[in-house]
Amino acid sequence: MTDEIELGPVDYLVVEFPGNKMTGEGLPMLVDLVDRGIIRILDLVFVHKDVDGSVRVFEIADFDGDGQLDLAVFDGASSGLLGDEDVARAGEVIEAGSSAGILLFENRWAAPFVGALRRGGAEVVASGRIPAAELIGALESAEAH
Repeated sequence: MTDEIELGPVDYLVVEFPGNKMTGEGLPMLVDLVDRGIIRILDLVFVHKDVDGSVRVFEIADFDGDGQLDLAVFDGASSGLLGDEDVARAGEVIEAGSSAGILLFENRWAAPFVGALRRGGAEVVASGRIPAAELIGALESAEAH
């Protein structure tokens, strides 16, 4: 059965909003990625870390306070893959008094490619992500030499 499923690589992001400042500025770009079929949102969870260090999940619908439900398009985006342990880990990396969005998404653009490789007998045996800050530092270092 798994041979019939074309699934692209699945990634996650934890995006911190220091001091709970959420403007929603990135939402139109996220919606565009979904609309164009580049990614598929599997889970989208928001958490807040209190000053005492406790982490709680919360619902958010209107980022910019204009009365519009900015996240209505993602209503029901819950695969159940993100659990309490994932929320706790996200809480470990954000500052007290801040909030974060945890986004789990499939890279749909890669699904047909990976499917073709699998049908040809190949297997993806490793993948990874280079953090942007690390990549920028390496590029700057290379330019300096």
